[in-house]
Amino acid sequence: MTAIVENKPAYDGKALDLTGKSGARAFRNTLATVLIVLAFVVAIIPLLWILWTVVSKGYHLLLSADWWSQSQRGITVRREGGGAYHAIMGTLIMSLITAVIAVPIAVMGAVYMVEYGKGTKAARVVSFMVDILTGVPSIVAALFIYAVWITVFGFNRVGFAVSLSLVLLMLPVVLRSTEEMLKLVPDELREASYALGVPKWKTILKVVVPTAFGGIVTGVMLGLARVMGETAPLLILVGYSKNINTNPFNGFMGALPTMINQDRTELALQPAADRVWAAALTLILLVLVLNLLARLVARFSTIKSK
Repeated sequence: MTAIVENKPAYDGKALDLTGKSGARAFRNTLATVLIVLAFVVAIIPLLWILWTVVSKGYHLLLSADWWSQSQRGITVRREGGGAYHAIMGTLIMSLITAVIAVPIAVMGAVYMVEYGKGTKAARVVSFMVDILTGVPSIVAALFIYAVWITVFGFNRVGFAVSLSLVLLMLPVVLRSTEEMLKLVPDELREASYALGVPKWKTILKVVVPTAFGGIVTGVMLGLARVMGETAPLLILVGYSKNINTNPFNGFMGALPTMINQDRTELALQPAADRVWAAALTLILLVLVLNLLARLVARFSTIKSK
């Protein structure tokens, strides 16, 4: 039999270099990096421009103690002075009521969809309705509450009605973000808890929700940021008042968006223009402070592995 001799190249003792990039790959990588950086710059320039405009035109009123402690009672558009205390309190009160109603419903809805309702018809219906609510304009939500609260039941235009309409806007944001955070919790944690004989409801309460708590809080803050600047529900469901009113069930209430809307038609007058920019900056700062507080709470409340 004739032996078949296989010719193999002689091994020269040098390791193969698999880390290098070809010229085409290096070019594509550099091009993609440049395009991503340019896209980031294009996106950040308008944001920085808006922030600089608001800060530069509105900061000087915020340096006054009266801005944080006085209302606009008796102050006309041509007159300087007064503050935004009435609008700040109105915004915080209505936002707090909105969160108290929307957050528990949204979290429980997300828990049902992730932990109990996978693949069920009810879960699909809930998901479909949440998708619809996500695209509902604020004025439509306000008109719906107006039809129910005022036309059907005959109640007055008050701050609580505004909170009800804001619930419809905040609910889908919090529910979707909570749902995604719960899906990110590893199944191993649930299985380990079940293996120890822990009931499902207690596993959700003690393991799943605390693990996703940071993301849930972030979703709540996104929802608050979504609703705190809405103007249409305020215009339709409660009148603007320059007086201090902390009762959401009685009388008109001031709010930062309606305070801006009140003076925006008189921007040619310097006192009115200053109040508009200062109120806008105050609203931005409120959202920023709430987000920082939420991050702090989430940081010290999340389960940490030892």
